[in-house]
Amino acid sequence: MKLLGRNRTVHKVTDARPSLSADIRRREISYVIKMSIRLVCLVLAVAVPAPWPVRALLVAGAVVLPYVAVIGANERGKGQPSPMETAESNQNEIPRHRREIGS
Repeated sequence: MKLLGRNRTVHKVTDARPSLSADIRRREISYVIKMSIRLVCLVLAVAVPAPWPVRALLVAGAVVLPYVAVIGANERGKGQPSPMETAESNQNEIPRHRREIGS
């Protein structure tokens, strides 16, 4: 955000947070990719004759990936600053907890 003059504030488009639907879509795609990798690990661990270290690695991937996928899917606005960090103090604005009439 850049201040110009006394009361003019210019907002940049790049400062805008992504929409909620775009954020949800990004998280859904990430979840589906991780769960697809898990499915491949599970199928390979059962179907392919491989030495036990490779099989153990595939089973570990099938066990750990659901946790990683759910944690990633529940992360909202990853990499975006919170509204409190980007909001500048405006002394002319009535505080949110004091919006009643007459104060």
